Amino acid sequence: MKLNAFSLVLSVMLATSAQASQRVIVIMKDQQTFKAANMAYKAKGSYSLKNSGMNTLSKVDGQVEQSLENLNTLIVNAKDDVEVSKLQADPSVAYVEKEVFHEAPRPVAGWLSTPAAKSSQQTQIPGKNTPWGIVAVKAPQAWATSKQGQGARVLVLDTGIDANHPSLKANFEQGKDFTGASDGSDFTDHVGHGSHCSGTIAGVMDSSGFTGVAPKAKILMGRVCSDDGCSNVAIAAGINWGIQQKVDVISMSLGGAWSTPAERDAVAKADKAGLTVVAASGNDGSNKVSYPAALPSVIAVGAVDNTLKKADFSQYGPELAVVAPGVDVVSTVPQGTGRESSVTLIVGQKSAKVNSATFQGAREVLNGETNVLVDAGLGKPEDFKGKDLKGKYALISRGEISFGDKIKNAIAAGATGAIIYNNAPGLLQGSLTSDGSTLPAAVFMIEQTVGQQLVAALKANTAVKATVQTVATDYASFQGTSMATPHVAGVVALIKATNKKLTGAQVKAILKQTATALGPNSNNEYGSGVVNAEAAVNAAKAAN
Repeated sequence: MKLNAFSLVLSVMLATSAQASQRVIVIMKDQQTFKAANMAYKAKGSYSLKNSGMNTLSKVDGQVEQSLENLNTLIVNAKDDVEVSKLQADPSVAYVEKEVFHEAPRPVAGWLSTPAAKSSQQTQIPGKNTPWGIVAVKAPQAWATSKQGQGARVLVLDTGIDANHPSLKANFEQGKDFTGASDGSDFTDHVGHGSHCSGTIAGVMDSSGFTGVAPKAKILMGRVCSDDGCSNVAIAAGINWGIQQKVDVISMSLGGAWSTPAERDAVAKADKAGLTVVAASGNDGSNKVSYPAALPSVIAVGAVDNTLKKADFSQYGPELAVVAPGVDVVSTVPQGTGRESSVTLIVGQKSAKVNSATFQGAREVLNGETNVLVDAGLGKPEDFKGKDLKGKYALISRGEISFGDKIKNAIAAGATGAIIYNNAPGLLQGSLTSDGSTLPAAVFMIEQTVGQQLVAALKANTAVKATVQTVATDYASFQGTSMATPHVAGVVALIKATNKKLTGAQVKAILKQTATALGPNSNNEYGSGVVNAEAAVNAAKAAN
């Protein structure tokens, strides 16, 4: 049974109430009381409210963990529900909210490195390894006017960052952990999501052509998401830090079906402070934009593929502002965690390396291996009957049944791996399992025409082998509205580098007015269209 937003919040809060202590957000109403509490926190760090002399708050048995000065908010670890009730009844308090968690952000698919997708604007790519989305949003055409984002600062609230990544190190300014997993100094990215988003925003341009949208902007990282998810406490604290740091943009590739009052208050205060907040529309494909993207001041971003068609997973609705590249987006991940596939085919006496991709949930082949291929049709159980697959690789066509079922059938027949060939032009990313588990088979995809040629060779009794390897890299291809959002955050960085005077509302208006319209768009599936950096930066310059 699906829970509605209210029921979901209520169930989380009820579950939390069973705990001995309660971590709560306390939004203060009385400015004088907050100033006193904030000064005490600055002087002592974490301190006990009880008998602190803090007016009526001194009756509460709870520990002040943080003071969010720009939000007029305290983070308090209260002893139990009785003490939470005291906070709620205190005349100096406007609102008390218990800690709740949103699901941690993750891409719809990804974690492998693939060749950059081709686009109709291929000739404008600065280098062979430039991600297709950089061209699609017309970032290179905006660089001269915006000085590639120099002077703009972007706070990414996410899973952390690999601060020593060669494509991030020069543009990384500082980071902080708000999850409580450290003393605040460890913002290491153990997931890859935050590093990927950061590279799309402001990856340093290298000789191969890899670059972010704003390759001279600065990145700040607020780690607000842990294995438990992204808590309202961490998100509020991260936004408070962004206001304190006076960043230009906050990029949030996170969220869900609901937001809390404290999160909404933090976003509103960021807007009032002149910051532009950009957030992902969500990945369940529904006609309802997720939060915080759906909040009025936020720029909600949906995803398109390299043909500029809406991605199936991209959520949409009246709040959607613009769309950006969100399918097969190559960007930075923690060093050595990306995966690139290598497939060399040996047909008779001839060999050739071919374009390929690997699969999530497949056995990795880091040292490489060579094996014989056996044609196994569509990979159905009947396709393996009478064939010797023991210790060999199955050659399987995509189609009719899932990738996972094809491989399970191959394993049952004794195969140690498989080469799947597409049933349409090009390559795609696939997953063999839905729970993150790994099957005991190496699996790679090759292109349709190559696979058909192998089938023909096998029918002619020509020996066919494949040498395969999974190569560790520092880059990977993800897809999701999480990947579209940093494209827009990067464009906002170019806008702010061009004109610092623009408010968040003005930036949002410029993005919508200058976007390239797409359609059909009867349900606002595309918002105002795909973001256009060149036109947006020119409009920002004209507004000076």
